[in-house]
Order: sequence, then structure tokens, then C-alpha cells
Amino acid sequence: MALFEPFPNYIWNLSVAIAMESGARVGEIVDIIAAAKDAAGSSADNGTEAFMKAWMAKADTLIELAIEDEAHGRILSAGVKLERAALYLLNGERMQAHGTPGRTETFKRARDCFDRGMALSKANCARVEIPLQTGTMPALWTRAPGDGQKPAVVYCNGLDSCKELLYWSGLPQALAQRGISTLCVDQPGTGEALRLQNLLATPHSEQWASRAVDWLETQKDIDPSRIGMTGISLGGHYAPRAVAYEPRFASGACWGANHNWAEVQQKRLRQEGENPVPHYWAHVMWVFGASDMEDFHAKTADMNLNGHMERIKVPFLVTHGANDRQISVEYAHQAYAQLTNSSKAKLKIFTPREGGIEHVGADNMSFGRDLIADWFAETLDGATS
Repeated sequence: MALFEPFPNYIWNLSVAIAMESGARVGEIVDIIAAAKDAAGSSADNGTEAFMKAWMAKADTLIELAIEDEAHGRILSAGVKLERAALYLLNGERMQAHGTPGRTETFKRARDCFDRGMALSKANCARVEIPLQTGTMPALWTRAPGDGQKPAVVYCNGLDSCKELLYWSGLPQALAQRGISTLCVDQPGTGEALRLQNLLATPHSEQWASRAVDWLETQKDIDPSRIGMTGISLGGHYAPRAVAYEPRFASGACWGANHNWAEVQQKRLRQEGENPVPHYWAHVMWVFGASDMEDFHAKTADMNLNGHMERIKVPFLVTHGANDRQISVEYAHQAYAQLTNSSKAKLKIFTPREGGIEHVGADNMSFGRDLIADWFAETLDGATS
């Protein structure tokens, strides 16, 4: 199993892989690659405007086709096309530099396409707002079928993802099949919370994760004693940290062990390891509200789980890809070794035998998705069959 690499740089290839794992159609991806290919020769940073235009052009076509479907009463088909248009818009938007003209408008347009697509296709996906001390945490709520109280999982973003990409990862659907509801959140520093409310990231994820638990406890169909927490990519810091400091979580997992992200930044300064997005340093300083590099390192000094994993007493799963080019697999071993007080600790390194060996399984997300869904079914009393 290997990452699909049509471009000469990892960042663009990762973006294409994320889109393909999120529901893109192969023929449309071929068209987008062809449209952006000439710009790929300059650099991952310099070519991003052309990269975004290629994704937007395909989204424009899909929106036009969805309007035609609606005109003929083909509402479900229109919804599917709008959902894919949203994916392509978000995939182009997330690669742009902070402050790029039109970026905010593109994000709002993507969100509108997603919301309309979900409504037209009658998807099991409702938009909710979680109150925070300042502002709100936008989220997507996928409910498990059936009567009675169900378990639930809070699912958070990484550095540059959004709640829509969490939904498209398939984990909420896999959990619903196992009798578990999912709350996909745009926590501070990500998605809408950052772009539309300017809510900045914090290493202390329990601050906003506790508010998600508060909200879940108000839902009559949720069992408050069976709430789990997971996160993808940089969520591999946020989820373990939240489980360590929020005692109401009954189980946890991370999709990528971002055990010492502060140290990873020092390595990236030395150009060790791949970046997830172009214009990387401007992006991370935007996310954490840093004025310069010194301020950034000060604000992210606590992005380190050493001395915190030992606080986790509930079941916890650590997953990682053996060929992760962004976050060394050694961090997964460190995280697992420090789960000394967990009632049930498990480490899974995905190898070439199955796939899912790249960062958060970008080459094949099915293995991570299924394992994490089964983990929560087993530890929150869901169903695996």
C-alpha cells in the first residue's frame, strides 16, 4: 500500500489522498490533477493559487449540475453533488496562505454547499453549536439508530482539518453502525471556530472538550457514563490530553500519535519531516495567534504529552502509520509506554501488510476507521456485529 503521488511534492499529494479518502470521484480527481499539474513544478507554496482554482473549477461544475438536478426534482442527486462540491472547495481552501484574498468567501461557500447537500440527501448529520467561554464550537452530530440511551464519541480535528473532513473520514458512520453517536467538532484553532470566530488553538484541550461533554449530557438519548474521545493528526495531542484531564471520558483513542508536537516543530525548523500544508509557519502562527516564531514556540511549549499520559485511567488506543512522514512512529511508542495507569492500553502500528501506513492512514483510512470504531464499541458497550 502506498500514497498516490501524482505531483512532485508531498503536500499536494497528501491533499489529493485526503480528498480521495473523503469521497472524491476518480475521474474528477484526474481532471483536477491535469488542471494543476503545470503549477506543481514551481513549489508547494507558490503554486497554491493554481491548485485552488483547479478544485474550484470542478466544484463550480458540480454546483451547476446540482442546480439542474433540483430543477428536475432530483433532490437526492443534487445533494450528493453539492456534498462533493463542498469537499473540493474545502480541499482547495485549506491549502491557501492565511490572508489570501477570497479564502474566507470560499470557506463560507463550501460550508453552504455542505449544509445544503446534507439537507437534500437527508444525511444523518445535523449542525449544532456548543457554547464555549468565548463564542461557540460548531459541530456535526451523527446519531446512532434505535431507542434508548447510546454511547457517544467526541471527535476532534488536527491542525488543518475541519468537522466536514471528520464526517467524511467515515468514522461517524462506522460508529453509528455500532450503536454509537458522534460529535465532530471544529475546536478552537480549526475550521469555522478559527476562520469565522477567530478562536485560537490551545494545548489545554480539556477546556473545550469538557464543554462538549456538558452538551452531550443534555441529550436524552446519550448515556453520560459512556462517552469517549478521539482525534486525528494533531488530535493525537488534543484527545489524550482531554481524556487525561476530563474524568467524564470513559474511553479514548488517537488516530496518529502526536505525542510531542512541540519537539516536532524544532525538527521542522531543521527541515526534518514533511509539512501538512503549504505556507506552514504562517499557518501555525495563525492557528495559535502568535506574533513571531519566538511567540509561537512559547504558546506551543505545552504541546507535549510527557508527564500527562500517566493520568489516563480509562481504556486508551494509540494508532499510527509505520511510514508516517510527518510524525515519527517513535512518538506512538512513547505514548503507549506512558499509559501506565490505563485500565486497557493498546498500540496498533499499521504496516504495509494491511495499509494505512501514511499519516493518519491517508493511503487507506479504512483500517484506522474500523479499528477505532471497534475499540469504542468494545470499551463503551456498543456492538461489533
